[in-house]
Amino acid sequence: MSATATIQVVGVKDTINALKKIDPQLQKDFRTQANDIAKPAINAAKDVYTQVPLSGMQYKWASRGRQVFPFSVAKAKSGVKLRIDTRRNAVGVILIEQKDPATAIFETAGRANANRLGDQLGFVGAGRTRLIGPAVYKARKGIEKEMEKMILETASVVRRSL
Repeated sequence: MSATATIQVVGVKDTINALKKIDPQLQKDFRTQANDIAKPAINAAKDVYTQVPLSGMQYKWASRGRQVFPFSVAKAKSGVKLRIDTRRNAVGVILIEQKDPATAIFETAGRANANRLGDQLGFVGAGRTRLIGPAVYKARKGIEKEMEKMILETASVVRRSL
């Protein structure tokens, strides 16, 4: 029987939004600190991109007038970024995302419905990614405690200043 665990700190969105109201520099410092803490997971995600998945992905390819390929390992590595999302309907607050369009297509092709590209790349389940997700989940154990500690410290600073 498998077990799952999620870390959930209540009020993270409110804390981050309050930082901006108190002092915008505090929010910038929070982002910098979050990036520093998440660096092992970001590096693990970057390390999984070692080659072009399919030989045809290295050529220019436009879809409906928008160029989405060529896929390059360098762009795939530089596209891994940490994002803080405090919108009301956001799924997560602190996210590690792939910003490069070609790599994002590679990660998710065939996930929602069957298509030729997804069939060539192999099966990926709904809500999953091919490389970045498993790499980040393996590396997250080392950063969860530090991230939680930083968020709780930041929340106490916000409470004191209000």
